[in-house]
Amino acid sequence: MTRPIAPPSRRARTPGLQPRRRAAGAIGLGIGVAAIAAFAAIRIQTTDGTGDALSDAVQDFVTLSASVVIESLPFVFLGIALSIAVQLWLPPDFLVRRLPANGFVRRMVISLLGILLPVCECGNVPLARGLLVRGLTVGESMTFLLAAPILNPVTIITTYQAFGWEDGILVWRIVGGFVIANLVGWVFSRHPDPTSLLTPSFQAVCAREHTDAAPKPRRGARMFVEETSAMLPALFIGSAIAGLIQVAVSREILITLGQNPVLSVFALMALAFVVALCSNVDVFFVLAFGSTFMPGAIVAFLVFGPMIDIKMLALMRTTFTSRTLVQLTAIVALGAAALGLGVNLAA
Repeated sequence: MTRPIAPPSRRARTPGLQPRRRAAGAIGLGIGVAAIAAFAAIRIQTTDGTGDALSDAVQDFVTLSASVVIESLPFVFLGIALSIAVQLWLPPDFLVRRLPANGFVRRMVISLLGILLPVCECGNVPLARGLLVRGLTVGESMTFLLAAPILNPVTIITTYQAFGWEDGILVWRIVGGFVIANLVGWVFSRHPDPTSLLTPSFQAVCAREHTDAAPKPRRGARMFVEETSAMLPALFIGSAIAGLIQVAVSREILITLGQNPVLSVFALMALAFVVALCSNVDVFFVLAFGSTFMPGAIVAFLVFGPMIDIKMLALMRTTFTSRTLVQLTAIVALGAAALGLGVNLAA
């Protein structure tokens, strides 16, 4: 079994890096606050009629980007709060001692933690970071990160409300999310150097948390600022890209592909990647395509979207290297496509 993340090299502990990290954190937090203010100002102006000078495309871009931010922001803050609670008040080996020793069974149990922590994918990123610091391996944290948005009670209930047992969409979403998350966890658990999968900045966070003896309230305040400054810029950049692509790509193009058993799967996966919806509400969005797209395409949308989308990649980039995310995306995309094509074949 792969060992938990150990404190990284001395380079990550160099005192000179601390001021730069604080400055970067302050800049990131400032960008996030400024972006919130800008979105709010533009929306207020638009509702007052002063936004008529904006083109329809620009107004759509602002609306779509702001909707992703507004939908995601509460879950990001919730995830940060849970992450801080896990790191400060959970004993260092609390989870590690209570999880099964067998790696396969261990990851299966970890993939079900979303039942106890029903946070959408946005909030799961900071929470997974906290679990990494607390002793989970990279493969185990990825298993949790990918499975929790699908295998949580809120997502299961909303999926049932939208589709019931129709075409097995609910069952295939649960089974597919569980299998793909555990597949990813198994693949990355076999990496010979799991620390290399993490960004240098997050390695430095791990090293500091292993040695920080400051009072818990002070550490909690510092961790909140650091996590917020890391997450908010990533969230806004991902949301802006999602809004831009939604404006540039016509949905009618995707809808024309809906009845093709192969192309429909890839079309809805592309749509899931672009729209970047929260896993708690994405089912109501795709319900509108239920009469146009085949069941396998709907399942692929509901499995791929909560695991990988533009917003999630931006958030995960705060923790994992670009190469890691490319590999992760490829595995999840192949798994979701195979699942969707299989469901269409059986339909």
